[in-house]
Amino acid sequence: MGFREVGLSESEYKRITELLGREPNALELELVGVMWSEHCSYKSTRPLLRTYPSKGRYVLQGQGENAGVVDMGEGWGFAFKVESHNHPSAVAPFQGAATGVGGIIRDIIAMGARPSVSMDGLFFGDANLCKTRNLAKGIVEGIGAYGNAVGVPVVGGKTFYSPAYNDNPLVNAFSAGFVRLDKMASSQTAKPGDCAVLLGSKTGRDGIAGASFASRELDEDARASKPQIQIGDPFEEKLLIECCLELLDKNMIASMQDMGAAGILSSSSEIAHKSGCGIDIFVEKIPLREADMLSWEIFLSESQERMLLIVEKEKLAPVFATAKHYGLDCAAVGEMTEGKRYRVYRNGALEADLPTSILGSAPELSWPAEEPKDMPERRAIDLSTLASEDPAKELTTMLSCPNGRRKDAIWEQYDSMVQLHTIAGPGEPAAVVEVPKTRRACVLTMEAEPYKCWTDPYCGAAETMALALRGLWLTGADTLGMTNCLNFASPEQPDKFYELKECVRGLADSCRALDCPVVSGNVSLYNETASGRIYPTPLVVAAGLVIDREKITRSGRTKDGDYIYTVGKIEGSLSSSRYQSRKSGKPLGKTVEPDFEAEKNFRERAIKTARAQAADSGRVIAGGGLATALANEAIASGVGMEITLAPEKSVESLLFSEGGARAIYAVAPEKAAEFERIWQGFPLTKAGRAGGRGFAWKDILNVPLSELEKAFSGEE
Repeated sequence: MGFREVGLSESEYKRITELLGREPNALELELVGVMWSEHCSYKSTRPLLRTYPSKGRYVLQGQGENAGVVDMGEGWGFAFKVESHNHPSAVAPFQGAATGVGGIIRDIIAMGARPSVSMDGLFFGDANLCKTRNLAKGIVEGIGAYGNAVGVPVVGGKTFYSPAYNDNPLVNAFSAGFVRLDKMASSQTAKPGDCAVLLGSKTGRDGIAGASFASRELDEDARASKPQIQIGDPFEEKLLIECCLELLDKNMIASMQDMGAAGILSSSSEIAHKSGCGIDIFVEKIPLREADMLSWEIFLSESQERMLLIVEKEKLAPVFATAKHYGLDCAAVGEMTEGKRYRVYRNGALEADLPTSILGSAPELSWPAEEPKDMPERRAIDLSTLASEDPAKELTTMLSCPNGRRKDAIWEQYDSMVQLHTIAGPGEPAAVVEVPKTRRACVLTMEAEPYKCWTDPYCGAAETMALALRGLWLTGADTLGMTNCLNFASPEQPDKFYELKECVRGLADSCRALDCPVVSGNVSLYNETASGRIYPTPLVVAAGLVIDREKITRSGRTKDGDYIYTVGKIEGSLSSSRYQSRKSGKPLGKTVEPDFEAEKNFRERAIKTARAQAADSGRVIAGGGLATALANEAIASGVGMEITLAPEKSVESLLFSEGGARAIYAVAPEKAAEFERIWQGFPLTKAGRAGGRGFAWKDILNVPLSELEKAFSGEE
């Protein structure tokens, strides 16, 4: 087998021979080829990811572990991470999505946390295509089947439709869990003499070389890729969760690593490299489903529901006994050593002998970046083409379009209440869950703005990050940190690498300015097919902390007689908005420039508002603009509104423009003075009043609330 067949370039192969001082044998070449794949090594993005701020007031564990961990107070940590399962879901929707959920849950277990929360970021193609409906059906069913069976609630997410994802849907799975601080686990604490123990399913031929599969464009003949899809078993995963947590509780585990991409190879080499050890693996001791598996197949298999434990020798017996209690396979397959060598033995013969550093430190790649030649065309916009002759009709269309309508058909397939700690679940702009045995709450928001990142990667990414944070602040939460999934096309094309580089710069600048450390994440590149590429799609999940969960501002709680206020500028930008993209058939125009001072002023006042309980309800202005935010609030609250705001630029800009630190609030008359005091010094407008069963906007539109509800339900 040649180096190109394992995904290595000629220069990379030359570098390997220099480091080894010899030619690698066939197994060694396979091992290095996978560990140097884009999916395992992040060789194209490590320099970019280093620009993220990593330190913060609440950060206990940042990037470099299976998941980030932040301090929730009262002895609790919160581990969280998002990662992609795009390619597998494109060719096998049900299993691809299901194993994406299982994989990210094991990252949370590996930190010693009990998985408590799931969210999903789904990007589907044209909603009118039968192909999209079939892919979406399989993906949603896969997420529901795995998540419901394993007993982790899905509390929210984001679903986005665009033809750009017709052949390459995206599935970004988020998981999080709570851990007592004295029970946190690590993949960096193995020491020579400890035993390497495989816990969980036997190793089979499913998912072999899945990491390499995820590091290239999708094949036109997707069927050829199906053997590389993993098969999940949520009931085995549930046993694995309980067994690992019991072993951690009894201090039986010295170190632990999830078996994700590149299976035994990546987990064992990473734990050795991070711990500064070597490791000897004895192949004949690995439990197999098929006895005739070759060594490279065993090491590159991505069979699911497996964990690598590092156990002190004197604790092996109780570990085996606990595994037996749960009915799980458990075998000591190797030993940590001095010397920083990764050695593979099979029946006494040495089959591979590599320095751990060669597996853990692939050379970085520096791709050229060049602004796309069609960027001026992407940014050009003729606002006169966006004029509306019937604003009422435009509003109902915005509510009924695939990106605007209710997503109950998806959420109803998920169990959002299992574990009984969900305060706000699917359908609300921010998910809220209880911190165990405290009055505290954790708030989560998931956002992505592909249209805006397409026409201006820097500003689009900055707006994405700010939008996620506004959602936290509005509830009254302090920022704990964020995790992100970077979904992009090939980095090898200068124009596409430019988009990636600028998006990361936008996220990094926003996080730095707004005190939001990046604690974990994932990169998914080569999201393109022969028929096209996806939009630049950085997805972020922001986490926040509320000390008193009785003092949270939620949406959908507007009461009859409340004053309706807008905070922030009345109008944002129509460029790359949901309204503009629908009217023009594609996103055009540059979104708003980031204004970090305005964001900080918004943050201060939004948190004060929540803690003072000065508003009955609140909602950030996001996709679809002010009119959509007000209509969604009226629908969720079951109460009409009379709005008196007049346009500054145009009716369309007033109703549907997006971007910037803006929100709506519903405030009881007796609290209006306090609310206005809190927002003094920030743009504030009394926009109208809640009441009745109609949605009226002075001199612009008048629609019965029932018609808005029908539109939002997709009935027209």
